[in-house]
Amino acid sequence: MKQKAIIILFLLTTYACSQAQSLKVVDVATFEKLTKDKNVFLLDVRTPNEYKNGHLKGATLIDFYQSDFKQKLAKLDKQKTILVYCKSGGRSNNTGTILKEMGFKDVYDLQGGITAWEKAGKPIEK
Repeated sequence: MKQKAIIILFLLTTYACSQAQSLKVVDVATFEKLTKDKNVFLLDVRTPNEYKNGHLKGATLIDFYQSDFKQKLAKLDKQKTILVYCKSGGRSNNTGTILKEMGFKDVYDLQGGITAWEKAGKPIEK
């Protein structure tokens, strides 16, 4: 009986820790609300050409395909909430996972990327 209780406690603790560390993938409306907070860092991980063709206001570009990508991510403030997006969600999801592994606490990924943002009629800058 004691052994079962210990196993259950272990599993619950493991689950809680994994949930606390998981990347938060959010819809356009939630992402937009999060951008209103002044203590966030808005990260665009697309290419310079994609960025030039339109990006979210206030976004900083760090190209996912550059060889120093991880080094640039490591320089970001771990105390800030990171909001990351790409074109459709693949690169930003990978980036979010990398950030979480680096010890960033609050990381949000825009589900569907800037494609979903534009489809929802949200503004972009050029």
